[in-house]
Amino acid sequence: MPLTVSNNSAVATASYYLGKNQKALQASIKKLASGKKIIGPNEDPGTLSVSMKVNAAVTRLVGAKNNVQNGISFMEVQDGMLETVGRMVNRMAELKGMATQDPMKSDQDIESYNNEFHDLQQQLYQISQQTFNGASLFANTTTRTGTDETLFKGNKSEDHTISIFTSDNGSDGTKISIHRASLISALVINNNTLASGKWSDRDNDDSTNAAAVTATATNLVSFVSDSTDTVIDLDQVSMKVFEQALSNIAFLRAQAGGSMSRLQFSYESITSYETNMRAALGRIEDVDIAEESANLAKFSILTQAAAA
Repeated sequence: MPLTVSNNSAVATASYYLGKNQKALQASIKKLASGKKIIGPNEDPGTLSVSMKVNAAVTRLVGAKNNVQNGISFMEVQDGMLETVGRMVNRMAELKGMATQDPMKSDQDIESYNNEFHDLQQQLYQISQQTFNGASLFANTTTRTGTDETLFKGNKSEDHTISIFTSDNGSDGTKISIHRASLISALVINNNTLASGKWSDRDNDDSTNAAAVTATATNLVSFVSDSTDTVIDLDQVSMKVFEQALSNIAFLRAQAGGSMSRLQFSYESITSYETNMRAALGRIEDVDIAEESANLAKFSILTQAAAA
């Protein structure tokens, strides 16, 4: 074998492998430091594209889960208000019994009961105006900015729901509609229908607003008042009206409970979906620590040998 000085193939080969091993060593270090299997788009463009899409879906799922949690909070606050309203109507019914069924009560005593009855009516109105972070808890008008009052279980074209998207597909995916309760309308009872034996409030599918019902009903009883000028007295209300008002509030609470149940199940579903999506994402882009640690040791030894 001839001896050469200017061109030494062994040195050139060692230099080539030194550079190659150093590059592989640096790639192993980057993968272990980042925890990612793919550290450059040129390594596996197809897998990189899939991982980006899955990661984006996971991010959207986190947003949907937050929306569902906020929806649950909204319904919990609304139900708490409705529970308070139920207790207030119960207290009103108690006042009715004490003011009309006790022969020992004087006119002044009855007036005291009436004063409390008036105050509770105004308090009910204040509750109906409550908001949750600026969003109205109750549907008091047929439209968000309108003036026509809603009808309790009335016109089917009225939509007092808030849609919450529960998937990573946004408006094209699944959604849950939660209700803004028609509180004021539920507390406006038609005495005429009760007297006729029909247990109903002022609902009327053929009417488009409260004004139409008011025009035909001559004996509406409202437990809600925004001023002392529009309050009613205890002797203007029958016990059946209280019973119907409580029944209406129970319906609104049941409606809210149904929405809360759906939201809870949806939250659990999204959480499970998100967990599985994260697992899939990990299998796609996470580096195998054991395998890459072995590669790091191997390329470190090879680099040192080539350098020597």
